[in-house]
Amino acid sequence: MSRRDVAIGLALAALPFPVHAARRQDVRDFGARGDGVAIDSDAINAAIAAASRAGGGTVILPRGRYLCFSIRLQSRVTLLLSEGAVIEAADPARHAGRYDLPEAGIEQLYQDFGHSHWHNSLIWGEDVEQVAIIGPGLIHGIGLTRDGPGARWKKQAGERPLSMQGMSAAEIGHLEPDAAAMQGLGNKAIALKNGRDIRLSGFTILKGGHFAILATGTRDLRIDGLTIDTERDGIDLDCVRDVLVERCRVNSPNDDGIVVKSSHALGRAIAAENILIRDCDVSGYDMGSLIDGTKRMTQEIAPDRDRVTGRIKLGTESNGGYRNVRIEDCRFTRCRGLALETVDGGVMEHVVARGLTMRDVTTAPLFLRLGDRRRGPEGTGIGAIRDVRISEVDARGIDHRFPAAIAGLPGHPIRDITLRDVHLAYRGGGTAADAARVPAELADAYPEPSMFGVLPGWALWARHAEGLTIDRLTAETMTADQRPPLVLEDVQRFSVRNTPLWR
Repeated sequence: MSRRDVAIGLALAALPFPVHAARRQDVRDFGARGDGVAIDSDAINAAIAAASRAGGGTVILPRGRYLCFSIRLQSRVTLLLSEGAVIEAADPARHAGRYDLPEAGIEQLYQDFGHSHWHNSLIWGEDVEQVAIIGPGLIHGIGLTRDGPGARWKKQAGERPLSMQGMSAAEIGHLEPDAAAMQGLGNKAIALKNGRDIRLSGFTILKGGHFAILATGTRDLRIDGLTIDTERDGIDLDCVRDVLVERCRVNSPNDDGIVVKSSHALGRAIAAENILIRDCDVSGYDMGSLIDGTKRMTQEIAPDRDRVTGRIKLGTESNGGYRNVRIEDCRFTRCRGLALETVDGGVMEHVVARGLTMRDVTTAPLFLRLGDRRRGPEGTGIGAIRDVRISEVDARGIDHRFPAAIAGLPGHPIRDITLRDVHLAYRGGGTAADAARVPAELADAYPEPSMFGVLPGWALWARHAEGLTIDRLTAETMTADQRPPLVLEDVQRFSVRNTPLWR
């Protein structure tokens, strides 16, 4: 037995696989070269098809650089990226070939092009079961694009963040090219549509396109031990159920790190539910500098003209709502804080966030927003946020403009929110003029902590809430701030205990 076979055997033994995974196919036996020159996707797809015909198996990519267009997953097949194996996304502008075309006949009315298509990806699977991609290799999306058209729904007040208002049509067009320009391009590293019993484990993604991972309508999904360093979204979980994300590191300065959504991409409103995100790191370092270890911090502004992003978020797409989501023991570094948003008619309920550590927070550490964008079919109403418990949070180095914020709507309060054992440390510097500000309601605007401008309180601002409990919350500023620490507007059933005066 060769040293390579021993390493592969150890990798397989370390993870629980179904019986079929013991049958192995080596992509080199199907013509893959792994030299970074030949296009190897046809050979890899042939190996996957052979494993599927045999009832399932493990397709092995030994050490090498495999230049690829679309790789198509099939049920009961495990893709093993060995140590030193790299799947490199080919570039249609430089290499002969193209990615699978985006699916035809999809309305793409209530979500953008990236959310609405899956086949135009480096690796994709639709309706697959008992599938795994395991490490410790690398997926390098160098030939992918981060761009794509926006939704055809054009109520501009809520389509883009208010921070983008000053951008020209040409600047927006550069970020959102026409759909015709996307033909043959790939804009996702891994895309999953529907399917169940799927595991992604151990590997690294560098530069993953619009989404490093997009999972839509997927059930029984486990994502663990990944490192993702990318130019846009890291892990997007859309309309999913029964999902575990743990021990992942996601660096995404230009967009969200780990995000749960409930869009209309499958043609109907579907809740995202039963999701656990734990022991993960999100950050907004310069792209690529998490993987190389330098953790550079030269980039200050994301493409939406707000500060660098990163973060864990529920939203923005929120037609179906969210239920039973738990976020625990996670770390945020040089990025935006936790955002819990529903603006498209969905209900958010039974959300727990605990054990969060944040350093160098670029906007609000905590942001809860119930809005009235209603990006959805006729009859879409206003959703709800209720039963959210946030505890054991230590956030420091927070941008002074953006306190923790809870923002409902007149007649539609955010209900039953608990903040317990929370410490917030701000940079300070707010003025008396800031304290006098009365933020506009902005009911139909795109939700983002910066949407209201500088807020009139420096530690916590809450408006249109009912049943707000604060227990053991402390806050401080590094320099003087002329705003009051706490500002409440239209807050009913407010309870505070074990909370000292702010320094």
